[in-house]
Amino acid sequence: MAEELLKTIKTPADLKKLDVSQLPQLCDELRHFIIEQMSHAPGHFAASLGVVELTVAIHYVFDTPYDKLVWDVGHQAYGHKILTGRREAFHTNRKLNGISGFPNIFESEYDAFGVGHSSTSISAALGMAIAARLSGEKDRHVVAVIGDGALTGGEAFEALNNMASASPDMLVILNDNNMAIDKVTGGMSQYLLDISTSGLYNRLRNKISQYLDRKNDSATGKNSFLTKLNNSFKNLVNHQTNMFEGLNIRYFGPTDGHDVKYLVSILRDLKRIRGPKMLHVITVKGKGFKAAEQDPTKWHAVGKSFDPETGEPLSPPSSTPHPPRFQDVFGETVLELARQNDKILGITPAMPSGCSLNIMMREMPDRCFDVGIAEQHAVTFAAGLAISGYIPFCNIYSTFAQRAFDQVVHDVALQNLNVVFCFDRAGLVGADGATHHGVFDIAMLRPIPNLIIMSPIDEPQLRDMMYTAQLPNSGPIVIRYPRGEGSTIDWRTPMSPIPIGRGRRLRQGSDVALLSLGPIGIMAAQVADTLASLGISAAHYDLRFAKPIDEDLVSEAINSCRLIVTIEDGAREGGVGSAIEELAHDHGFRGNVIRIGVPDQFIAHGSVPELYKLCHMDHDSIVATIQQHIKVTEGL
Repeated sequence: MAEELLKTIKTPADLKKLDVSQLPQLCDELRHFIIEQMSHAPGHFAASLGVVELTVAIHYVFDTPYDKLVWDVGHQAYGHKILTGRREAFHTNRKLNGISGFPNIFESEYDAFGVGHSSTSISAALGMAIAARLSGEKDRHVVAVIGDGALTGGEAFEALNNMASASPDMLVILNDNNMAIDKVTGGMSQYLLDISTSGLYNRLRNKISQYLDRKNDSATGKNSFLTKLNNSFKNLVNHQTNMFEGLNIRYFGPTDGHDVKYLVSILRDLKRIRGPKMLHVITVKGKGFKAAEQDPTKWHAVGKSFDPETGEPLSPPSSTPHPPRFQDVFGETVLELARQNDKILGITPAMPSGCSLNIMMREMPDRCFDVGIAEQHAVTFAAGLAISGYIPFCNIYSTFAQRAFDQVVHDVALQNLNVVFCFDRAGLVGADGATHHGVFDIAMLRPIPNLIIMSPIDEPQLRDMMYTAQLPNSGPIVIRYPRGEGSTIDWRTPMSPIPIGRGRRLRQGSDVALLSLGPIGIMAAQVADTLASLGISAAHYDLRFAKPIDEDLVSEAINSCRLIVTIEDGAREGGVGSAIEELAHDHGFRGNVIRIGVPDQFIAHGSVPELYKLCHMDHDSIVATIQQHIKVTEGL
């Protein structure tokens, strides 16, 4: 039996001690380790399995961390983390105080750039390559690994354009598996397929290019006969110009991304070639785990423990009924509305299954649009549809919507267009951490004229808000809701309109007024019950709108209670609590306003209850804060 290799790898320096012939065994062990770990510790799964050989080859050939390796998004970086000193800590992945699920510059010197949003790798790597040139570090190599899904993002194209003119010494590795979370759509996907099927041309061109690059004499200068012959060959054989070559980026591939020995060989060759280069590798998402290979969307991330051999869940589904996930309520409701209103369309930037727009897609594929990982385009595309008389429901994860701020302002709000933004994953999302928490949307959007911002306390209210948003002359509307289950099992209630800017009082009180926005209002109601048991009379108001604020409701709270407590699942600075404080000041309120929300810092990863406690947003912390405040004020 062969000696186990993975346990001997503490850093890439240990990896380099192995013979190339041992690398396939190491890849098998690394893949098995990831499967075993993920089977009982949920996290991103299929993407890392698909790049095991590529990860090993990169670290075997390049001298990280001196050579810079930049991953895109980071879903596929588990093997990278395991090979760079974090194998023994990997069981803490995505847990509170454990290692991050994404590359993080504060965690390891091997994580050259922090990532979590897509399509950033080429831009960041280009900056590093230019910095190396300016610093005279001619021996420093820079590598960016980007997937074909991420290549649909506009920033990636902007970086490629700049890379062509800057002409840096850097390598872009295109990991092509025809998948993002869902199957990649759009023209780039077909283009890469066309490249990958022109095998004869690519093999001949690569052999000629590598031969020329190995020649060291002046006969291979840019004006030499051999170089001109190479260029003529490219123009003659490739009737459809290679886009990357057209940008003056040397293109190599496509090649098998699971042949680790050949990857080492070609990376060694590319390491010697100066200038901008792209290596196109073909991989299988979920490679080595049959269930993930067959359904890479389902296995993009795993949420529950499973049998590492079969993929079957270790615990049977509970027979107890659960409330539906908010995203599923969105998916069912937008379809229901679309059946009634033929002007309703659905848009998502590469998240049809994640946001559940796939429910409408199955029945109405011609009225749903997956635009790729392109949030900016999604918003302006929606604006174009809205100005033409349609009502687009544009579903974007809250954290990703940050990338389209300019388009929301200039293309939608300024023109007062009826685009319905459904911001999924609003609030603290848990194990994905700081890059994915949807906590800045209210503070980001509250100053924008014409924009209406809603947040439902439960699933029936989400349905009512969606119904309200598609009524005539509604203007631009944002509906934000969290990830995961709601609180209501019987959610299929008839839909009815909600008066714009109107909240509701859920409970009367005279000591403390709790003003909550969104599903955190369920906990606010529990806080009110606890306060009542402690002899503190607490009113509770469900604001429903972060903009416009219900001034009459706030005025009632101000006039009836001496303490105002705002509770939200977004940023405390500039959020709905700040809006209430502004109104309280305008009304001459002499009491105090306590704002409960996400503090002014980036919140790490962990379970949502753990993060609520960390932010002093949990039930017990809120009760204690109110008690302490009343005690202090009474003492005065």
